[in-house]
Amino acid sequence: MLLFLNIAQLLLYIGGLGLAGQGLLYVLAGQGRHTNLFYQLIGMVNKPWTLLARLIAPKQIVDSQIPFVAFCIVGVLYIAVTIAKIEHCLSIGIAKCQ
Repeated sequence: MLLFLNIAQLLLYIGGLGLAGQGLLYVLAGQGRHTNLFYQLIGMVNKPWTLLARLIAPKQIVDSQIPFVAFCIVGVLYIAVTIAKIEHCLSIGIAKCQ
């Protein structure tokens, strides 16, 4: 169980950092961001999260806001997995969680 929680937490952490990096490049690159190689690479890493956000979000959400929605979803899931990991470690003992 602990291994599963660690893997889920790692995947969410990578997704959150990727979405944050894409948001930073969105601001820094300006209008030329779609031709920026790094913006496109990070966009490929974030594709599963943005597809999930598009499925969950209502149709009124514009496509340009979907990465922010994905970041919020990843953040909430990361907090939930972290809380589950803490509860699991408290139930089996802290010494076994290291």
